[in-house]
Amino acid sequence: MGPANPWSPNWRPDPSGRRLASIRTARRGGLLAAVLFAPVGAAGMAMLPAIEPFLTPPASALAGLAGLAGVGLLGAGLAPAALGSRIDGAVVGLAIALGVPVAAVTSALIGTWLVGSALYGFDEGGRLTGQVLRSGVSGAVRLAPLIALASAAWVLVIRRWGVVRPPDPGPTADG
Repeated sequence: MGPANPWSPNWRPDPSGRRLASIRTARRGGLLAAVLFAPVGAAGMAMLPAIEPFLTPPASALAGLAGLAGVGLLGAGLAPAALGSRIDGAVVGLAIALGVPVAAVTSALIGTWLVGSALYGFDEGGRLTGQVLRSGVSGAVRLAPLIALASAAWVLVIRRWGVVRPPDPGPTADG
């Protein structure tokens, strides 16, 4: 364990404030991703009857909530990286645009399988999970333009509201 690990006996506070700024940026990025992509998910949920007529409303609501949690975690993880150069912002925008459908569908699958299996048994939980997978993949393809717009907006807002970190001074003489 190094001095940056808070459980280390050698841990010291960060006098530059970069660690706290990075934590705050991650929190804002997660919340912003959940807020921006919730309407995209709602549009996808509205399209579900046309895509998958056999998906039950409880399964679709559970999948939407679980998917939103995955998107929030992705936004929190990528937010500090978006504050770098413009190239960094573009790469993070591409990463979130590609990662949002994957994170949402993966989280929706996990949540649907866990809750569906606990409530209805493993066979029914597996059937519901299969429906969520089919619906999620086809919905992500149909919602690609909205996902791209929300990703661009996410990067712009994070870069606008994010705290620019001061450059790292490098190693000092005292360690």
